Amino acid sequence: MEITILIFLLGGLFLGWSLGANDAANVFGTAVGTRMVSFGSAAIVCSVFVILGAIISGGGTTETLGKLGAINALPGAFAACVAAGISVYLMTKVGLPVSTTQAIVGAIVGWNLYTGSSTNIQVLITILATWILCPIIAGVIAMGLFTFTKKVILNRKLHILRLDAYTRIALLLAGAFGAYSLGANNIANVMGVFVPISPFTDINISNLFIFSSKEQLFLLGGLAIAVGVFTYSKKVMYTVGNDLLKMSPVAAFIVVISHSIVLFLFASQGISAFLQSINLPSIPLVPVSSSQAVVGGVIGIGLLKGGKEVQWSIAGRISVGWFMLPIIAAIISLIVLFVLENIFNLTVSF
Repeated sequence: MEITILIFLLGGLFLGWSLGANDAANVFGTAVGTRMVSFGSAAIVCSVFVILGAIISGGGTTETLGKLGAINALPGAFAACVAAGISVYLMTKVGLPVSTTQAIVGAIVGWNLYTGSSTNIQVLITILATWILCPIIAGVIAMGLFTFTKKVILNRKLHILRLDAYTRIALLLAGAFGAYSLGANNIANVMGVFVPISPFTDINISNLFIFSSKEQLFLLGGLAIAVGVFTYSKKVMYTVGNDLLKMSPVAAFIVVISHSIVLFLFASQGISAFLQSINLPSIPLVPVSSSQAVVGGVIGIGLLKGGKEVQWSIAGRISVGWFMLPIIAAIISLIVLFVLENIFNLTVSF
């Protein structure tokens, strides 16, 4: 593989690192924030399952991003990933849980604007709609699960030590499911722009199975996410897990499950196909915001408790970050594309 191709792929790996550094908080932030799971254990489980989710179930959401803007040159894909990665990194520095989905969408729109390519408005509207629906759905699921779980615990009258042990195990299992869903749903943000121009070829392993070029890209992206989890996610974990709302371990478990269900619903090709088979509207396979899902779950539980315990000032800061992120990513994308084309004489579009 040419060294220039590897350099361009570094843009996707940088975005993957940024996703791991920021979005891992949405999977294990509540568990780590309530000190029910250590950061080390959370990082290991998150890393393993985010890679599995990316490779096994990451294909569906990638197609949607491709329809938004079909980046057709490696330098262009590099610019979009670097722009998204920088914008997410800036938000991570101030401890705000933001969405790589919003960042990469902003960067792709920036590429469309720079190259004069058309933006698929229908796909863009679908993505924007999920940004509104995602926290609402997560909040509703969290409220229902929290009410149900409280009744179960009260009826069972578990000893506090046994409840503590069960909760720790549940948080690890929920985190594993959440990490798998994160990899399945958000790997499109990391490597989706490279899929149409993948530098890899399919590998036939002893005629047993084929390791496709797309899966190789997703493996690289998953590894980059894992590195981000280990190196830089701790600060954002505590923002999600402790600052927005003081939560019990049971509430932390509910938030992770709610977040995971939302991400899985929007990534599952099987569920979408099943709904179509029984003549029901299918769920769009869209990379949704894991940050919005987990914050929606946290606020949902806070509202059940009357809403007074929610730190609305922090929620406001997070919302401003969500609004500004795609705009920042689009601007950075335009700047990077200009530099690549006019200073380095690279072709950013064919």
